[in-house]
Amino acid sequence: MTVESFKAEDTYELGYTMGTKAKKGEIYCLSGDLGVGKTLFTQGFAKGLGIEEAVCSPTFTIIQEYEGREMPFYHFDVYRIADIEEMDEIGYEDYFYGDGVCLIEWAELIEEILPRSYTKILIKKNMDKGFDYREIIIDQIN
Repeated sequence: MTVESFKAEDTYELGYTMGTKAKKGEIYCLSGDLGVGKTLFTQGFAKGLGIEEAVCSPTFTIIQEYEGREMPFYHFDVYRIADIEEMDEIGYEDYFYGDGVCLIEWAELIEEILPRSYTKILIKKNMDKGFDYREIIIDQIN
């Protein structure tokens, strides 16, 4: 499925809508170049889960945990992962296979440890359609 976003609010709203529908045990893998709106999407997603506190990208901490209305939300940013063993050190399996929902920015960097089933979200710019335009491609991987 492809969704067009014409302004930042559209990207946030798509995240929000997906967050309201998220279920325990699901994993969302978010990809796209720097500055395409991954964090904005994630903020909307968190709001959809009922999280009221500020959500920012955990670039240096790798993971940030939040308590949502019905389940925990685990927000990963694996951009700075140098070796897949770092994911073992933080106990990624407890998060991936736990009672919460995971959203992983830069998930393509840890593809070999992703579960067989997840939702892949790719955000792309298209400057021909405007500075704020984004194409958001959502695929269910099984």
